[in-house]
Amino acid sequence: MTPLEELADWASGLKYDDIPSPVRSLATSQVLSQLGSIRAGLHHPLGRRIVAAFGDPWQDDPRTGACVLAGLGSWLNLDDTAYAGHLSNSTVAVPLAHALARGLDGAALITAVVAANECAARITAAATLGPLRGQSAVHTHLAGGVAGRLHCEGASAARWTDALGLAFAMPNWPLHRAFLASDARLFNAFTPVRSAMDACDAAAAGLRGAPDILEHPDGFLARFASVPLPGEVHEGLGTRWYTHTLSFKARPGGPGIDAAVDCAIELHDVLGPLREEDVEEVVVEASLYTLFAGRTAERYVTGPDAPLGALVLHTPYPVATALLQGGLTVDDFAAPRLALPERWKLAERVVLRHDEDFTRALFGSVAPFGEAVRRAGAAAGPWLKAFGGSATERLALTACGPGADRADDFSDATKATPARVTVRMRDGRTESRERLVPIGAAGPHTRAGHARLMREKFVSLGGAPDVARAASELDGMDGARLADWLRASLD
Repeated sequence: MTPLEELADWASGLKYDDIPSPVRSLATSQVLSQLGSIRAGLHHPLGRRIVAAFGDPWQDDPRTGACVLAGLGSWLNLDDTAYAGHLSNSTVAVPLAHALARGLDGAALITAVVAANECAARITAAATLGPLRGQSAVHTHLAGGVAGRLHCEGASAARWTDALGLAFAMPNWPLHRAFLASDARLFNAFTPVRSAMDACDAAAAGLRGAPDILEHPDGFLARFASVPLPGEVHEGLGTRWYTHTLSFKARPGGPGIDAAVDCAIELHDVLGPLREEDVEEVVVEASLYTLFAGRTAERYVTGPDAPLGALVLHTPYPVATALLQGGLTVDDFAAPRLALPERWKLAERVVLRHDEDFTRALFGSVAPFGEAVRRAGAAAGPWLKAFGGSATERLALTACGPGADRADDFSDATKATPARVTVRMRDGRTESRERLVPIGAAGPHTRAGHARLMREKFVSLGGAPDVARAASELDGMDGARLADWLRASLD
């Protein structure tokens, strides 16, 4: 069997009782989290345009409904991530549409989400040391879309192999210009999910896919991975749960800015109400991950007319906003708040600096890159050098080299994207806060409190408190109750 056939055989046969309780619990929070993200997208002006073009999320055709759900949840960076990939735009969106259409119960929905997580994360991890990462690695949703739908349908392993083989025959490759400078970002999940739905239809009609499409010299990894890791696809199935590595998004904005925004909110509470003219300078010290995202976005962000795709990856504006108002919400990325001049004046005084210890911590954690670098070893050197230069290669290989912790089952996985924010006031005061793991990111705090955190997220995005509370009963819902709960979640 090829790695893809092994993965398809395992995932197609996955049952609810096969899934460890902590993994089920994480998937339950993931469903509520992504429903909150979809709500936010649905009520944003750009989201309303998606609905005008392609129809409502809960439409009669679950194939198109899945695409709409994927698109609505994607572009505000409220979607959940893992090692590896931005999973939920397909691994939750597609099971939601097809579970509702088929009248499945809550346990079946959770099982489909976990199956989709495991397939999408594993294939993404196999190519994570490559030119595409984060939301630009849209091939994640080819796997998530196929697995999420076919598990709901109870399809055979052979059909899974064919559908995945067809989906990965022509994987999507987004262009950064379009991704950052236009509304095309809205399609970063929509388009690959559409391709995944077509692949499922084609496989059902008898079309065949290449079962070795991932590892073949002329296949996916050869084109999409600088350092292919084909073992990620099939090793440790049933013992190494990639869903354990989930990081939840508590607020909008790219994952590289989360810790800095957390620190800025704490500083607001310490410093009290601030005026931008009272602040001399704001210094954000972070890992190369945050600096890389900032460099990518900064040439597109010149003020409140900046494209949303770039703005959510930009560090100065979110940090300035959080300092001034003590929080960061979806409304801060749209008029009229986005045009408030004091935020942009303060953003001009936000300075980013590299902290080597933070970069070591980044690569020392499982997500987003550390586990891949550990598995690749010295072979990761050229990719690391291309990512951040010789210093990054040295720091990362030191953090991931001999003696480094290895993740056997991911149950203790962390995602360290650290930041330290220092505010220097014109009256001479200086305050600083530091955070290693952002609120909601994989780590002990999230493992202990993700259900509460995602209830708070859902309600903060306009969801009803009783809908949020009912998420704890998801695995016990029958088909009729699940349908009512899903529809109420977006009302």
